[in-house]
Amino acid sequence: MVEIIAGEKGKGKTKYLLEKVNNSVQTVTGNIVYLDKSQKHMHELSNKVRLINVADYPVTNCDEFLGFICGIVSQDYDLQEMYLDSFLTIANIEKEDITHAIEKLDIISEKYNVKFVLSVSRNEVDLPECAKAKLIVSL
Repeated sequence: MVEIIAGEKGKGKTKYLLEKVNNSVQTVTGNIVYLDKSQKHMHELSNKVRLINVADYPVTNCDEFLGFICGIVSQDYDLQEMYLDSFLTIANIEKEDITHAIEKLDIISEKYNVKFVLSVSRNEVDLPECAKAKLIVSL
């Protein structure tokens, strides 16, 4: 399952995402990973959530990012949820790539039973149809 939180920069997507991940810790039995572009939110996350700073790794395009995700999934059989803050930035996504990325995340999610929650800095009207169908919050 892929869920999307959308809205322009500065509308509160990260705050919503942090609340959602910290609430999930109470109910999820498996592991949770939070991907971000920095360590900035380390102290706002529950210590049960693994924070990964994607900027620490040589990920330069969308396909490399998807490979990076597969590497994380392959190393943790108990992984249940992944939260991706600043999705367009950490995945190096150009406007047309978002559909490709979401389709691939759907495949990974189905095959390995991992839920993905993405924070996307775009207005709902600027999202492709495949993304609009997965929208849980538009800020």
